Amino acid sequence: MSTCETAALLSVYFERIVICCFDIELSFFHCLLYFSLSLKYVSDISHQTKTPIANVKLYLEMMGEDKENIPEYMKKLNLQADKLDFLLQSMVKISRLETGTIKIQKQKLPIARTLAESIAAVVPKADKKKIQIFVECQENLAVEHDKKWTGEALFNILDNAVKYTQAEGRVYISVCRQEIFTRISIKDTGKGIAAERQGAVFNRFYREPEIHDSEGIGIGLYLARKIITMQNGYIELESQAGQGSTFKIYLPNMD
Repeated sequence: MSTCETAALLSVYFERIVICCFDIELSFFHCLLYFSLSLKYVSDISHQTKTPIANVKLYLEMMGEDKENIPEYMKKLNLQADKLDFLLQSMVKISRLETGTIKIQKQKLPIARTLAESIAAVVPKADKKKIQIFVECQENLAVEHDKKWTGEALFNILDNAVKYTQAEGRVYISVCRQEIFTRISIKDTGKGIAAERQGAVFNRFYREPEIHDSEGIGIGLYLARKIITMQNGYIELESQAGQGSTFKIYLPNMD
């Protein structure tokens, strides 16, 4: 790679990182302006941004000292930029949920369609780990729900199941209409969650200690519960350490 090409790529990455940082600052300002978020939340986000920003500074310094490995440092810079971008998008979602900007628009639709789209989004990651996904759901089972946001909630729970399940494991999904609610169960054969930690898994930015080095920032389950709660539903968790987890999502039947 020529010096000119390297400089051009560096310029692109640097511009992207600066934009991410600026957008994060702007999000902070908007959140504080409307007094919609607690100081604890702002503190949480500040903590989340410190590591990727510190890494960016470190890699930039290393690139100045070790020009032979610039392509490798550029890959790492790109990963940090991706993380900052993902964090920004997550912040926007949380802010919109907590300020009431998001308006839930429920329609009576086949839940199988919403579920199928969420499953399709996690299949590539599941395939990499050779995780099998089994589904049991009536195609014509209609449930009142916001398709977009319910799909997001289901994806977050499925993504969590795949992340915590070992290679060649399994994820079982079943949908059952009950008298008052329709229940969507997502069961995995992963490592499970210790009883003393189960109360914390729905907290924003919570991550299990064993996977701090893996991808993610720990808001998927928080968002999932928020979205389902906004539709007058709820989520239950059943889990034992070493025996997998089952998340049960309940959406109210309106007829």
